[in-house]
Amino acid sequence: MAPGLRDLQLTRLAGADEESGDLEDVRLLDSYEDTGSFNRIEEGMRTIQVRVTGMTCAACSNSVESALNSVNGVLRASVALLQNRADVVFDPNLVKDEDVKNAIEDAGFEAEILPEPGTFGTKPHGALVGQFTIGGMTCAACVNSVEGILRNLPGVKRAVVALATSLGEVEYDPTVISKDDIVNAIEDAGFEGSLVQSSEQDKIILGVTGIYTEMDVQLLEGILIHLKGVRQFRFDKMTREVEVLFDPEVVSSRSLVDGIEAGSNGQFKLNVTSPYARMTSKDVEEASKMFRLFTSSLFLSIPVFLIRVVCPHIPRVYTLLLWRCGPFQMGDWLKWLLVSLVQFVIGKRFYIAAARALRNGSTNMDVLVALGTSASYFYSVYALLYGAVTGFWSPTYFETSAMLITFVLLGKYLECLAKGKTSDAIKKLVELAPATAVLLFMDKGGKSIGEREIDALLIQPGDTLKVLPGTKVPADGVVAWGSSYVNESMVTGESVPVLKEVDSLVIGGTINLHGALHIKATKVGGDAVLSQIISLVETAQMSKAPIQKFADFVASIFVPTVVALAVLTLLGWYIGGALGAYPEQWLPEKGNHFVFALMFGISVVVIACPCALGLATPTAVMVATGVGANNGVLIKGGDALERAQKIKYVIFDKTGTLTQGKATVTTAKVFTGMDRGEFLRLVASAEASSEHPLAKAIMEYARHFHFFDEPSATKDSPKHNKETNSRWLFDVLEFSALPGKGVQCFIDGKLLLVGNRKLMTESGITIPTHVEDFLVELEESAKTGILVAYDNCLIGVLGVADPLKREAAVVVEGLKKMNVMPVMVTGDNWRTARAVAREVGIQDVMAEVMPAGKADVIRSFQNDGSVVAMVGDGINDSPALAASDVGMAIGAGTDIAIEAADYVLMRNNLEDVITAIDLSRKTFARIRLNYVFAMAYNVVAIPIAAGVLYPSLRIMLPPWAAGACMALSSVSVVCSSLLLRRYKKPRLTTILEITVE
Repeated sequence: MAPGLRDLQLTRLAGADEESGDLEDVRLLDSYEDTGSFNRIEEGMRTIQVRVTGMTCAACSNSVESALNSVNGVLRASVALLQNRADVVFDPNLVKDEDVKNAIEDAGFEAEILPEPGTFGTKPHGALVGQFTIGGMTCAACVNSVEGILRNLPGVKRAVVALATSLGEVEYDPTVISKDDIVNAIEDAGFEGSLVQSSEQDKIILGVTGIYTEMDVQLLEGILIHLKGVRQFRFDKMTREVEVLFDPEVVSSRSLVDGIEAGSNGQFKLNVTSPYARMTSKDVEEASKMFRLFTSSLFLSIPVFLIRVVCPHIPRVYTLLLWRCGPFQMGDWLKWLLVSLVQFVIGKRFYIAAARALRNGSTNMDVLVALGTSASYFYSVYALLYGAVTGFWSPTYFETSAMLITFVLLGKYLECLAKGKTSDAIKKLVELAPATAVLLFMDKGGKSIGEREIDALLIQPGDTLKVLPGTKVPADGVVAWGSSYVNESMVTGESVPVLKEVDSLVIGGTINLHGALHIKATKVGGDAVLSQIISLVETAQMSKAPIQKFADFVASIFVPTVVALAVLTLLGWYIGGALGAYPEQWLPEKGNHFVFALMFGISVVVIACPCALGLATPTAVMVATGVGANNGVLIKGGDALERAQKIKYVIFDKTGTLTQGKATVTTAKVFTGMDRGEFLRLVASAEASSEHPLAKAIMEYARHFHFFDEPSATKDSPKHNKETNSRWLFDVLEFSALPGKGVQCFIDGKLLLVGNRKLMTESGITIPTHVEDFLVELEESAKTGILVAYDNCLIGVLGVADPLKREAAVVVEGLKKMNVMPVMVTGDNWRTARAVAREVGIQDVMAEVMPAGKADVIRSFQNDGSVVAMVGDGINDSPALAASDVGMAIGAGTDIAIEAADYVLMRNNLEDVITAIDLSRKTFARIRLNYVFAMAYNVVAIPIAAGVLYPSLRIMLPPWAAGACMALSSVSVVCSSLLLRRYKKPRLTTILEITVE
């Protein structure tokens, strides 16, 4: 498991479950560090923390400290041996994070850059993440080149570029470098760059209708100039869109739109342009551009092909072509003119891309295409000029150049279409977002006094919105009025409609089925669930699986190797012909040994295809993440996919994961003459001040028993129930919660204890044999026993059960059939844990484990190199999720659990664990198949193009045919990945080999 944020989370959260004294010591130390001189950082300096592994003594820490202080630009460095940590302050203009890490590694130790203190689950303070479109990339070599350029920019902390989406994600410090600087760097490298969106919410693009003349444009500009908070703007007359940069602290996006519309007296109507919609339109535009280039090239190439192949069989036409016009025949003039247009007008992009790659010290497919087409074109021109001068006319190969470019463009067009299919998941998610919303205006009493329709992208937190039956919920929020059933399947994958009443949470993009609702928006923009899902899918699609490093390595040496093979092929055939190694009859009509050898060399250059290798992994990962999102399984990256397909152990948390997380009292037994109602009243009085889930279950049970004859009391509002509690409960004094034991308090001057055996034993309470037997019976039936003692006498026992999820046992059995071993970990007692494990069929059980200890359990399974997954749902599970190789947050979990997890299972259903593992396995099986195909293609095709089969079978692959093969190879790999779209969730009946009659 790669180190990273996981270990930081584990370290920080582990202390949360220690004794209070230890926790207090930690806080004192933190306070001391905060006021220390080390943290008083000079303006413009940056501080980072680095985990250093391998230090064993003070000499080691001194060595690391010396290595860091010797780096030019490092202001100071402090290394703590016991904490295995180094704090480094440096000038970001001179030193990058990677330089600090390299200095430590050069000293012989392992280093890992940690997020800044206090940024748990967030980006470092001040850092922004920008998403940029990068046009002109053709293969993995281009990706490597762009990534290298971006990572070397000052202020850039991280840069990831995805070939399949033509997107780059850059994390940068806005105080050091701007978005425009990044775009300029991309364009200076010869690519097309533009910003799609960033985490800095200060830009909005508005479509404007109502502009017809230059006066209208001036009116719009005048309005924007006088609006407070507007920093700058730019109106595009072609697209009728205005891009506005504004200060969100001064003016909101909705106020901006309202101000423009009001300033124009209603003449202008504005709509917010979604960045995702712009991305989709750019994809369509790229595919359209490729289609236009292909059709143009085809239109010009067909006459060249006809002149060479068909016209010689039509006497009158052929006579016209043989007519001499100046030094050349008419046919030669036509071929030269048509092919020159293809070569230098339509094929200009290949020369530009090849020059760009060579300028950056790299090579790619464009270099091969430019070499192959230039060789055939310029040789043909040379042959014509040589014939005009000497009278010896050699055959020309203009059609080779034209057809080669045509087939390459066809391949690029088909590739664009296929890539578009791989991003369908994001397009579908974007389509879920509602376009408009009905905003309600409320008076102080909470009554609606009016409404208006607004763009859904202009919703702000706190807005009250009206949701009619059959319409989409416009934003994440809370139901303020009404009740209805909502279809959440498009977001969570849960097919059954969910009842929504007052105070129920709703998700933007889901569909309201029946009744009208008023909701109060709580999360909008990037904080909304739908936006986070899209962001997760995008991030996953842009991530690189470790297996892709192989393709990147091959791509870096591929083109030079192919060029070398082509030269050797040309020399081999040419020298062989000169030495008489093959008969003259093999030569083309009017040809010579050089022309014969040149055709084999060109074929080698153009048939080799590094694109297929570069697309093998990212396209499969893109499709898999999209398929996962459609099935309620969000995957955070290709590395998570790669680890998940190797899972050997799945560790389940018990409460809320294997069980429903809804504790209920099933048994209440009194062992004295006390009335049962009085017994429950005593226990409820003690537990009323506790926040423990079991305490809430006891309160519900006691309240129901007490008010059984007064059902109206249980139907009152929470506030009324709270007031009722104070009337029927005893007065409690000196209440205290005892972690890991229970609670204690005084009622009527007598000590009341509610808790486990440990609490009773430490308090000197004797547990009679018959009570112990009853307690054991409860625990062996998967229930938790709670002992109650009053006035130093044990008076009763409560049995609390948390029902298992109905699919738990079947999923556990299914995992075993998939050769994955399930393990259960819980803080409950051993008898209860074993009983629950027995019900679901789990053999390996870890009980009485504190939350911080779950991570240690995971590490014990990792010791033999096994890949371990952890499935959990809450804050207490986040350290274990982070420590595992594959963390799975189920039921959407808490925010902190989602941050620590690699997979987010939107439904609260354990079957998705099987789906996640199965999808990972099928994805990597497809990736391996893609690599086998891509490698096999090149291994087989290059020798054939080099003429290996010509001496025995007379099989020669013309350059234009080699170009067609090259173009189709990458398309076939993408189509292979697209087959993952047919993925169906595994049926448990199939996994368990159950025959349903």
